[in-house]
Amino acid sequence: MPLPYDMPDAPEVLDRREGPYGEVVLRRHGKLLQIIANGCFLMDTSDGRSERLLVEAARAALDGRAAPRLLIGGLGVGFSLSHAAADPRWGGITVVERERAVIDWHLDGPLAAFSGPALADPRSTIVAADLLDYVHETRDTFDAVCLDIDNGPDWTVTEGNGSLYSPAGLAGCARVLRPGGVLAVWSARPSPEFEGTLRNAGFQQVRTEEIPVARGVPDVVHLAVRPG
Repeated sequence: MPLPYDMPDAPEVLDRREGPYGEVVLRRHGKLLQIIANGCFLMDTSDGRSERLLVEAARAALDGRAAPRLLIGGLGVGFSLSHAAADPRWGGITVVERERAVIDWHLDGPLAAFSGPALADPRSTIVAADLLDYVHETRDTFDAVCLDIDNGPDWTVTEGNGSLYSPAGLAGCARVLRPGGVLAVWSARPSPEFEGTLRNAGFQQVRTEEIPVARGVPDVVHLAVRPG
């Protein structure tokens, strides 16, 4: 009897690296590319609906602001970046990704098929950094911040990611947002507690939009506005 890894539908590991926050793996399963962090599935190239809604929700909440600048936390498989770059209304798009391996997979690896045109867009900039450090240190400001980090505020896979959703992390997000700017946070499940954290951090117009999924609890996007 063949071993599991000999089966034709078994995932194929394309790259495996030990980064500063643990192991990250890129693998192919059929037609899908998947990113695994410390043995836990993070995302794949199957859909991208939630990433698109994340960017669209932030753009819609800006009320027609001209040429807004967007900060995306997490490159992932590139859906958020690609969707933003396809919209000519964005004036600038900065993506902060702390895993060098993920950036390399996009620049000259298999994920370039999903993000190549977006990376070539002159509005796009990739920053290799921890997002929490970036929002506390950069001098740049943005009209919208979209966070697609880990699995959301209540279900983090990588140690240290939880601090991004803490009062200190949200203060950093508010620091880089221009007055009236929008914070959009993707989550694998709703989090009433996180809504309260956003309000306590001084954000206004806090609300949650659901993203239907095939089975189980819907994904969501938490939205909040920095006061003007």
